[in-house]
Amino acid sequence: MGTITDVPGLRVGHVQKERDGWLTGVSVVLPPPGTVGSVDVQGGGPATHETDALDPTTLVSHVDAVVLTGGSAYGLASAAGAQRWCEENGRGFAVPGGVVPIVPAAAIFDLGRGGDFSARPTPDMGYAATAAAAAQKEGHDVERGNVGAGTGALLGRTYKGGVGTASATLNNGVVVGAIAVVNALGLPTVEQSVLEEAVVEPGPNTTLVVVATNAVLDVAECKRTASAAHAGIARALNPSHTLADGDTVFCLATGAVALDRSDEAARQLSLITLQSAAADVVRLAILDGVASAETITTPAGEYGAFRSA
Repeated sequence: MGTITDVPGLRVGHVQKERDGWLTGVSVVLPPPGTVGSVDVQGGGPATHETDALDPTTLVSHVDAVVLTGGSAYGLASAAGAQRWCEENGRGFAVPGGVVPIVPAAAIFDLGRGGDFSARPTPDMGYAATAAAAAQKEGHDVERGNVGAGTGALLGRTYKGGVGTASATLNNGVVVGAIAVVNALGLPTVEQSVLEEAVVEPGPNTTLVVVATNAVLDVAECKRTASAAHAGIARALNPSHTLADGDTVFCLATGAVALDRSDEAARQLSLITLQSAAADVVRLAILDGVASAETITTPAGEYGAFRSA
């Protein structure tokens, strides 16, 4: 399929609102139970939730859902809806009396792009996006472009951004996939003069990514894979990781395929190969999000689709 759902067990759900002042949405990546996860934040202006819990030195190692949302810091409220869905379905970190779902989230800035600054994702939208993901069939196609968290996304504050996805399968049976929400300050591999014309003044921007694999990784290896995957953002967008971007990459590992760890050299080669593939699919997912975006007209004006020569 060439999507993140080529990683067995992963599902994606989108919810968006586009009328009456709204131009925003939520995307949820729902992994199979027991999926290990971590995150790496390299942008200077992130809006995130529960990312500290994914540090390799902390208590938890499993992730129940990842929420990508519009609405800047306000939109992080949508994670509560995803958490509610997970609790209702018995997914979470076991504690006396129940479970605590581990649901990290990250947001892009799209406030006011539909005309109403107060129209931003809610917990109910997060719940609906999680339920939509759970209702998908194994290996489903992933809707791209102006959907979910990419509904109000822009590129270089001039062109339309959106959701993109990509995947790769390695010779050892490891699958690596990514989904990206492209709301970047930079543009895809263009001359700096074009960027200067497109961006009159920097503002809040972000590229959000979930990279996933069916390989067996521990939390520290997920963290390193997320860090390596940031190279895909840098290869696709110029500039990237700026003070005005909140670039964030989550990494999920479902643990279905063991890597070659027969000796230290084999372990290193396996991880380097996987992490290199992660950067490649992130780059492709970003470019897919740009290519899938369509021209839209908002109260702030028309935003055209970016087409590089």
